Amino acid sequence: MSTPTDKDAAVRIASGRKAFVEPLKLGERVKQIRLANHWTLEDVSQRTGLARSTLSKIENEQISPTFTAVQKLINGLNIDLPQLLSPPKRQSGTLGRRDLTRLGEGKSHPTPTYEHELLSWQLAQKRMIPFKTRVRARSFEEFPDWVRHDGEEFLMVLEGSILLYSEFYEPLPLGDGDSIYFDSDMGHALVSTSEDDAVVLSVCTRNDAD
Repeated sequence: MSTPTDKDAAVRIASGRKAFVEPLKLGERVKQIRLANHWTLEDVSQRTGLARSTLSKIENEQISPTFTAVQKLINGLNIDLPQLLSPPKRQSGTLGRRDLTRLGEGKSHPTPTYEHELLSWQLAQKRMIPFKTRVRARSFEEFPDWVRHDGEEFLMVLEGSILLYSEFYEPLPLGDGDSIYFDSDMGHALVSTSEDDAVVLSVCTRNDAD
């Protein structure tokens, strides 16, 4: 049995049929084009008229784009269909990047409830955002709304104890050395339950720079 070619797949997409879209990893190709042009998801959203959340789901292969969405991508990204269907190029080897942050040399970003210290902040286009946070809040009422952002988050308590409030779960107590991994687009908030401010280490993924 012969294997369908990229040209065969292009014909099927142009006709509105979805066959072979997923095996071609179209979302991975869209992400490659976006990153090659140093565009954020918001940039591509403005160019194509597709919602930022829709583009994120396409890039992460959570949904297959409709024929209309494919047309918007082609027009907005100023490419043709064969370019969109070309298999993503794989990088060979490692870039060998590194960025050292000495104690106390992170970039300060205070808020009314937290005092963030951004780590490795001089490294551009990284896939993760690491930061150390001093939790000043003592009550959930100090937050005007849930904290939420795209992606996923890993959190570890370095000092003290906290109560993790989250949108779909009961408040969860975490102590020194405890850690948790969660979807950060779910509303969440931290309060310190120790006498002194608690300190946590967080690492977040970046959907707009993956």
